[in-house]
Amino acid sequence: MRKIELNMNEQNNYQIIKKLVETNGNKLNAEIKIGCSRRHINRLIAGYKSEGKAYFQHGNTNRKPMTMIDSETRQNIIDLYRNKYYDSNFTHYTELLAKHEKISVSESSVRNILDGAHILPPKATRKTKRRMKERLQAIKSLTTSKQKIKEIDSALLEIEEAHPRRPRCAYFGEMIQMDASVHLWFGEEKAQLHAAIDDATGAIVGLYFDKQETLNGYYHIFHQILTEYGIPYMFYTDRRTVFEYKQKKSTSIEADTFTQFSYACHQLGVEIKTSSIPQAKGRVERLFQTLQSRLPVELRLKGITTIEEANIFLNSYIKEYNSQFALDPNLIKSVFEKQPSEEKINHILAVISNRKIDNGHCIRYKKEYYLPLGKDGLPKHYYKGTKALVIQAFDNQLYTSINDEIHALKLVPKHEHTSVNFDNISKVSEPDKRHIPPISHPWRQATFTNFAKKQKHRLDFEAACYTQEVLNGS
Repeated sequence: MRKIELNMNEQNNYQIIKKLVETNGNKLNAEIKIGCSRRHINRLIAGYKSEGKAYFQHGNTNRKPMTMIDSETRQNIIDLYRNKYYDSNFTHYTELLAKHEKISVSESSVRNILDGAHILPPKATRKTKRRMKERLQAIKSLTTSKQKIKEIDSALLEIEEAHPRRPRCAYFGEMIQMDASVHLWFGEEKAQLHAAIDDATGAIVGLYFDKQETLNGYYHIFHQILTEYGIPYMFYTDRRTVFEYKQKKSTSIEADTFTQFSYACHQLGVEIKTSSIPQAKGRVERLFQTLQSRLPVELRLKGITTIEEANIFLNSYIKEYNSQFALDPNLIKSVFEKQPSEEKINHILAVISNRKIDNGHCIRYKKEYYLPLGKDGLPKHYYKGTKALVIQAFDNQLYTSINDEIHALKLVPKHEHTSVNFDNISKVSEPDKRHIPPISHPWRQATFTNFAKKQKHRLDFEAACYTQEVLNGS
């Protein structure tokens, strides 16, 4: 037997008629209490005797009105506004729904649906924002669901943000904003803090100190992301950083930091988007404002004065910051791809340089001479002028790719450390066997050279040099 639930008025009528029938009471008194005629009292008595309590329940109870918008359409309206039609006013949005999505609803319905999802119009007044904030705080005080509290905190955070903004990305790992900030973080000298923050959750995914804004700093950030989370979809950076402006006019491949970083991203399928407008990547800009007021104090209290100590401290500080300020990544779908192996990360985050074998069968790199070694640990000799690709892996191990064959590089010292004539050692030395990784796509010379030549800034530079030569010749 199903349970009958009555509203307050229905329950009151039921109790009056029940008492009237059971005690054979005064109908006039019931008329006054209910506020109806004698004829309706008789009708209620007859209904009570035939159907009991169920008679007093309204016939449309638990029935959805014909004009009610179904839950799927309501959720579709919310999702479309968040991901496609954001920043449009609600009147315009109603028109766009009818025009492009074939969803015909009234403006008041759209406004109520979005308001129920805690979405404010783009030009909401302070009064409207305050009313929304008070309502969210009231709901938060009554709920015990952790997920609901996280959603309310996210809505409150967006209401309190002072600057116009675009909506957060929908997924964790969809966009990583990166930049560097010079500041007196610790000690007596300024340092550059490289940072990466996820756009969807506001979680820090990488921090690293370096003396300057360098490729090495961003490689360390990239390494933290790959080992901790996986491969992101996109990096959003500043055009005035290491990604574009430094060494843009240099003919040296290893000095072209943008080509080096973009080639690493190319191997993993990560897009790079740049902007010269700071507000476009406001998430990381506001992150630096927070860190500049908090992090120096934390470092000073720990007695940290060196970059090495500071980078070690950042490992624990990232977790502390994310637990306090970031949204829970577990509540948002992640689009990070599977983490590559440590060996693959080490090989991809490399600095690659073009070199040639000299007449001593060696390669000159950073003012030192290196000899290629075979898999047996013995030196490999090539003709003078043979093209080689020098790879400095992330762990600073040196390799070379010659004719699509990988060799380890052995440093040739300027002076021998021992003498076979005076130190009583054997003339036959043991082979220098090292782990040599198999040839892989990123280390093929033709692949890297073709990628470098296709970079727009290098094409523009070569065209400018050609034009200058023509002008000088004329």
